[in-house]
Amino acid sequence: MIPFHELLFFILAALVLVMSPGPNMIYLISKSITQGKKSGFISLAGVVCGFLFHIVMVSFGLTAVLLAVPFAYGILKTIGTVYLLYLAYQAIKPKSKNIFEVDKSSPHDGPKKLFTVGFLTNVLNPKVAVFYLSFFPQFIKPQYGSVLTQSLELGVVQVLVSFSVNFIIVLTAAKVAVFFSNNPVWIKVQKWFMASVLTYLAIKMAFSKAK
Repeated sequence: MIPFHELLFFILAALVLVMSPGPNMIYLISKSITQGKKSGFISLAGVVCGFLFHIVMVSFGLTAVLLAVPFAYGILKTIGTVYLLYLAYQAIKPKSKNIFEVDKSSPHDGPKKLFTVGFLTNVLNPKVAVFYLSFFPQFIKPQYGSVLTQSLELGVVQVLVSFSVNFIIVLTAAKVAVFFSNNPVWIKVQKWFMASVLTYLAIKMAFSKAK
């Protein structure tokens, strides 16, 4: 089992990932605002199943790679650091769009399509795969037991964090959209805060060492 204090840092990283704008968040916000909370929850179910797909694939993949190629840790750490810095830039780049501005004229989708698109949006989202591949090895240590078990443990924690945050997003999307439209300064505050946290995580990862 992974020590609780290390899980806390992983939870922070997972929280930042799910709160940083990406295909999953944009899709959930769009459907929640244009079709209502029920459609948002159906879409969220698809997104969560997409996470489960990533967890299974990455868990077995990491088990094979980390046991067979020790220096893979350094490669994955570098990829993760660069990607976090990229996300930080994306958060504050000029003319970045407010994700709560959606096209309300888009056609309504049925439950099957909502779930399927939510699933595929997550499965085909490279951000999720990169997060798993680059972050999991930072917390997986041989002395903590089975690599596969630790990877699955981190996956379950990440899904719980993602589900909780996205659940709140679906519930409050319409209200938050109105708030940001009336208080545009908070959009800049949110973007710079997110960029700062991402940069901190990137620096921490860059100087982390395998144990």
